[in-house]
Amino acid sequence: MSVAAPEQSLLGDYQRMQLIRVFETEAERQYKLANIGGYCHLSIGQEALCVGSVGAMADDDLLVTGYRCHGFALARGLSPESVMAELFGRVDGCAHGRGGSMHLLDPDRGYYGGWGIVGGQLPIATGLALSLVRRGEKKAVLCELGDGAVNIGAFHEALNLAALWDLPVVFLVVNNRYGMGTAVHRASAEPELFRRAQAYRMIGERINGDDLDEVGDAVGSLLAQAREDGRPSMLEAITYRYRGHSVADPGTSYRTKDEIARYREGDPILVARERLLADGADEAEISAVDAEIDARVGAAVEFALASSEPPLDRLAAGTYAPGSAEQFARMRPGSPFGEAELVFEAGLGT
Repeated sequence: MSVAAPEQSLLGDYQRMQLIRVFETEAERQYKLANIGGYCHLSIGQEALCVGSVGAMADDDLLVTGYRCHGFALARGLSPESVMAELFGRVDGCAHGRGGSMHLLDPDRGYYGGWGIVGGQLPIATGLALSLVRRGEKKAVLCELGDGAVNIGAFHEALNLAALWDLPVVFLVVNNRYGMGTAVHRASAEPELFRRAQAYRMIGERINGDDLDEVGDAVGSLLAQAREDGRPSMLEAITYRYRGHSVADPGTSYRTKDEIARYREGDPILVARERLLADGADEAEISAVDAEIDARVGAAVEFALASSEPPLDRLAAGTYAPGSAEQFARMRPGSPFGEAELVFEAGLGT
């Protein structure tokens, strides 16, 4: 099923946000049907931030994100089929079924993951920015991270080097008010996270992450500055996730139903829909977009179900670089549960 790429317009942004919302809702359902395993973190409520920030990137800019990455992947143009298949652990997934929910990627679109370790993407993004400088390429890196990652050591190391070496990277802190079940003000001595940028003498700003225009303008401006001047920056975007930290978390033990309902009043998708109607869009046109997306996500599920699982003898392929067998041979005596047989004796790592 082919659907034309949406235009860069409010209707196009609405289509992208609605795709993320419907996709994530279906992913939650498929997880409960046991078609998706492992961890699964949803972006429901954060669609404006995903669409607005990625929409501000140039085609050849680079994107690195944390593990709540479905929305960013879809906004960057990965097909719902390839993302759903990856969640299902199938070979037609964007990581060939080896990455799962937290490790989506598509280097052809400049998307370098999807990283499951909190803060693990920060050194990667800084390294990518350094490589751009060394090659003399006028590109920038957008590095997304959650509010919990600002208290990880890699955050300080990455921002320090980015500022010290004038690297073209924008650190986008998605502050959805909770790191797992802990409110930001209970975990960070400085809860206004953007102020941390001052310690590295880089620009730090805070924006409303549910406002499409504000997100697009702020991210676009900072990325342009990074490309032209090689100046890093930090942008804190305030948003809210309507679901728990992950599908396994009901999200009700540390916040009230009234709180969730209050934030739902500013649902970015409903706001975009109301703007479209106020601007003269036809209700039937919007409903047609909704129906098209419902069908596309349904087709993505069928695609994932029809895709094969990765063969067992290829699960460790790519774990080690060719020629590294000698280096890792020293570790074989310390493999107590037969891991060496999988990686080496079957020839998968050589």
